Amino acid sequence: MTSGPLSGRCPWCGSDPLYVAYHDEEWGVPERDPRALYEKLVLDGFQAGLAWITILRKRAAFQAAFAGFDPDIVARWGEEDVTRLLGDAGIVRHRGKIEAAIDGARAWLMIEEREGFSPFVWKFVDGAPLQPRPQTMADIPADTDTSRAMSRALKAEGFRFCGPTIVYAFMQATGMVNDHLVTCPRHAEVAATAE
Repeated sequence: MTSGPLSGRCPWCGSDPLYVAYHDEEWGVPERDPRALYEKLVLDGFQAGLAWITILRKRAAFQAAFAGFDPDIVARWGEEDVTRLLGDAGIVRHRGKIEAAIDGARAWLMIEEREGFSPFVWKFVDGAPLQPRPQTMADIPADTDTSRAMSRALKAEGFRFCGPTIVYAFMQATGMVNDHLVTCPRHAEVAATAE
């Protein structure tokens, strides 16, 4: 464990200060802000095939490039904006993922108007974080029946780059499931925020 045996942190965050801060302050904390949920889903889609630390290091550039992940703005973008983003060295330049973020903003707007994006995604866990209490990294799945169901629902609404594994990572990041190891100090802290 590169984070030190005494810290007890989940080993996946290693010792990179940016990764440790993300683990200690953000990952697993229940997120209900609909704009923040859109941002995290888009970033998880951009992460496909890459290490999450790559996305974390580019996060500020992504936020600037995508107008603070304001779905009202991003939904109005077209080919000129795709071309602009493809030229932005600060982000992951992948046409399919950029177009998916724009399509996702349009889908987000429809869901937000109809029922609210936060209630839409949180209904898959009945509005409360799941508390599986993993003992080891081997206890944490890559996807679940719940992430598969949410993935299907998001795709039906027009989202892309949201397969079951990406959606499970999104659920972990946004606190829909508390996958901090029980030996990690953050497990109990995150569980307490859900009560």
